[in-house]
Amino acid sequence: MLQEEFFAYTAKTVFELALEIECRVGVCTEFVNLGGGFGVAYREEQTPLNMRKVAAMIREEYDKLIAPSNLASMKIFTESGRLVAAESGTLITRVIHEKNTYKRYIGVDACMANLMRPGMYGAYHHISVLGKPENSDIGLETVDIVGSLCENCDKFAVNRELRAMEIGDILAIHDAGAHGYAMGFQYNGKLRCAELLLQENGEVRLIRRAETPDDYFATLNL
Repeated sequence: MLQEEFFAYTAKTVFELALEIECRVGVCTEFVNLGGGFGVAYREEQTPLNMRKVAAMIREEYDKLIAPSNLASMKIFTESGRLVAAESGTLITRVIHEKNTYKRYIGVDACMANLMRPGMYGAYHHISVLGKPENSDIGLETVDIVGSLCENCDKFAVNRELRAMEIGDILAIHDAGAHGYAMGFQYNGKLRCAELLLQENGEVRLIRRAETPDDYFATLNL
């Protein structure tokens, strides 16, 4: 959800419920959880959620409804993990196959075991072909970007216009921080990939090594 007004409405609804409970049964709510749903601008044309505006609108409802009441000490919790993590991760993958039938398929060495969200939900993640400009309509092709998991939903993009690709090209699949490693799995023996941290000084540091077959079989007792 990328509309700030939605979260103000949610806060208003929850605040009114807390006041109703206090009025009817005399129970003072210690905290309310406004939940999550804070949207991420996955598409380039989307406007990111203005969290300062969200906070100000929630504060306005709080000052109007809660501050003058017996619930003035009530705390507010939120679940904003996706908003914090999503833009912090990018899945880097290499083109290793291509297939031209009734449409063009580009096969990469990543799969939905590395990023489940597109295959599971049909969700959009922006994809960049590294080293090729994005601000031109020249050299575009319509492709499906697919993984190697032997599942027909193992796709990162369907009928997507991208820079013309060839084997060896590197793709960046953006905003993968919330649904990448955290939702990773080992179906069909797919081993989890390494994680690299891009530091403020520009250096890259390995923070999680790639899994090995020994890791995969480590808990199996024959």
